[in-house]
Amino acid sequence: MNTELYETITSHRHRALRVTTLPDLSAEYADKKLSPRARMSDRFVRLMDAEVPHILPGQKIVFMRTVGRPYDCFTEDEWAEIKSKHFIHELGYISNICPDHSFLLKTGLLAAKDFADEYGRADIDALLRLIERYRDLALAEGRDDVARVLEKVPAHPAETFREALQFFRIVHFALWAEGNYHNTVGRFDKWMWPYLKADLDAGRITKDEAYELLLDFFLSFNIDSDLYNGIQQGDNGQSMMLGGDDGEGGYLWNDLTEMCLRASAELKLIDPKINLRVNKKTPLSIYEEGTKLTKVGLGFPQYSNDDTVIPALVKLGYAPEDAADYTVAACWEFIIPGKGMEIANIGALSYPLAVDRAFRSSLLTSDTFEDFMSSVEREIRAQAEEIMAKVHDLWFVPSPFLDLLYGGRDISKGNKYNNFGIHGTGISCAADSLAAIQKYVYDENSVAKEDYLAAVDADFAGYDELLHRLRYESPKVGCGSEEADRLLVRLTEAFHRALDGRTNERGGIWRAGTGSAMFYLWHAAEIGASPDGRRKNEPFAANYSPSLFAKIDDPVGIVKSFTAPDLRKVCNGGPLTLEFDSGIFSEEENCSKVAALVRYFVQSGGHQLQLNAVNRDALLDAQKHPEKYERLIVRIWGWSAYFVELDRGFQDHVIRRQEYRM
Repeated sequence: MNTELYETITSHRHRALRVTTLPDLSAEYADKKLSPRARMSDRFVRLMDAEVPHILPGQKIVFMRTVGRPYDCFTEDEWAEIKSKHFIHELGYISNICPDHSFLLKTGLLAAKDFADEYGRADIDALLRLIERYRDLALAEGRDDVARVLEKVPAHPAETFREALQFFRIVHFALWAEGNYHNTVGRFDKWMWPYLKADLDAGRITKDEAYELLLDFFLSFNIDSDLYNGIQQGDNGQSMMLGGDDGEGGYLWNDLTEMCLRASAELKLIDPKINLRVNKKTPLSIYEEGTKLTKVGLGFPQYSNDDTVIPALVKLGYAPEDAADYTVAACWEFIIPGKGMEIANIGALSYPLAVDRAFRSSLLTSDTFEDFMSSVEREIRAQAEEIMAKVHDLWFVPSPFLDLLYGGRDISKGNKYNNFGIHGTGISCAADSLAAIQKYVYDENSVAKEDYLAAVDADFAGYDELLHRLRYESPKVGCGSEEADRLLVRLTEAFHRALDGRTNERGGIWRAGTGSAMFYLWHAAEIGASPDGRRKNEPFAANYSPSLFAKIDDPVGIVKSFTAPDLRKVCNGGPLTLEFDSGIFSEEENCSKVAALVRYFVQSGGHQLQLNAVNRDALLDAQKHPEKYERLIVRIWGWSAYFVELDRGFQDHVIRRQEYRM
């Protein structure tokens, strides 16, 4: 590894080279009444022309941002006008999709001019001018190797492994500069492997030389990430998918796959975020390789089960060959490279809110638990209707450079797949609440309905005995309660039915999911206490996972509970998330047990799994002495971050999560 380059990037010394900012151009654009497409191109051209080339010590895969994050293309008044007429998702710029990167690698930017519009051609010319300045710098610094690569790509198609890596780096740089964000990498060991294989077969490169290039390439994901949009530092969507169905009936696993896992473990950085596709036939040895990476404490790989995901996508209307080629968006949502303009995180449904509404409106009048459960299911359906009704006249800022990766098509207006996904938040809180209501109100008659309502309204103040019983003695998902598991199933079924068969305005479908994103904090803050003993302002569990105060000794029980539903029906994405005490990985036997647990999850029909190795004492000390833990990494929901860079709320949630032992 290039130690000097590694230390330059991880110490952030390179950020001192960012000395330029673009002025706020929005007022100028408004005065000139430029179209959105013209604005995006003009800002991109100005940004490229303002960039100053720098090659870091020994760097092989070059390009870094020297201009800070640019201003918006629209004034506040213009955004207000746009939002009065349209539904705007997040920032209004395209995000969370995955191009077919191999397309442009095989085309080259000069040939792309043939299908680009005037704005795309202007973008290409501006980027090529910057590349020429980089090439001149390389020659001046005696870096003939860099200059030779830039003489070829990305103007022309890539032919070698190094050319392909450099080509991707420049395109990735340009997408972020344009204003697109959460630009995912896709199935890297599929579309990049032919370049490496050709080099190895021809004797142009050794495996050791290829690995050194890959390390340099992985470092490049961490150069400009502080400029990338996200809820927190680290939430940047640089997700890389490895393994999976090879499209010919086999399993994709090659030298590049293994190199990626090894490089990630060696560098110990939060980007790129590794995802691993597996199935029932995946040998234990591959899970063991994945567990080696988990042991490092990066919060990945995240596993996706082809045996569940591919049939689920086919049932949702995806062509079988497209479903087999799936990857993930920024966090976990299943999307199709090159063919999707899916908005897989367009909204989020709160299961505890549905229970809360039913609890307050229907508990006193429900004679049986089935009556009450019907009210909950109606509230889930109503909430889903509320979410879907908000999405109309959808509009995105067009992206002339991004369009080049789609053959010049205006991707902001849609693609082959235009499906919308809705997260499902707080499912363990909701299932545990229902289990408690069923047991104490309807089965035992040990808690009067009026008292239960009063206790929840009082945030359990003065109800200490009931609070203790609800938190620590009631049936809970993941704790071996068949009834709680049955209710978990019913909740997922209700969510599925609420969206099944519904289409959106772009002709796509609505997909139910098990992820939470940041809503596990936001939705929890929107309601008071819950009937499971969760008190006001206490968060839900992140993603698809047990309650924060469920007493769980055996992670196998969690797998049994969370694979009980038919997860093909809620397959927008969202992993079962398990936290392991990092100390267990010191014993090789436990590493094998963790690998076997992952295989058990897959064989049990799970869809997505995320494992984290954490040390609670270290996290607590990091809050007191952040300067000692600058490189401490934790998994948040679908992304990893440096713990000390997180807001306190995210830090506290990580500390409160369960730590399991084998």
